[in-house]
Amino acid sequence: MEKQIFGQIGRLRRDKIAEYRELHANAWPGVLKTIEDCNLQNYSIFIHDDLVFAYFEYTGEDYEKDMEKMAQDPVTQDWWTHTKPCFVKFSMGQDSEFYRDMEQIFYLEGNLECKGGE
Repeated sequence: MEKQIFGQIGRLRRDKIAEYRELHANAWPGVLKTIEDCNLQNYSIFIHDDLVFAYFEYTGEDYEKDMEKMAQDPVTQDWWTHTKPCFVKFSMGQDSEFYRDMEQIFYLEGNLECKGGE
């Protein structure tokens, strides 16, 4: 399967921004292993004020199955008891209470060689 690229956006509670940052500065090894086992790669989370943006690539065969596998993982469930309270309800749809999947409108893979003056 060709990789799928995801972007998600969410909003943090202002009194939980530092806690959310600290959790991700010390991400749990079991959570990282589950992310990898569920075929997510190049996972990044960005923050600006109280907004967070996540980017990841999915390289598996069945996204829904892998997300269910992640949701059933006890370590990840415990992790979510710490991270989910950091969010305010932000969803613009039915996919999640806390974040919204974004539509990808542009993607460039690889490097373009710049040749000036030619």
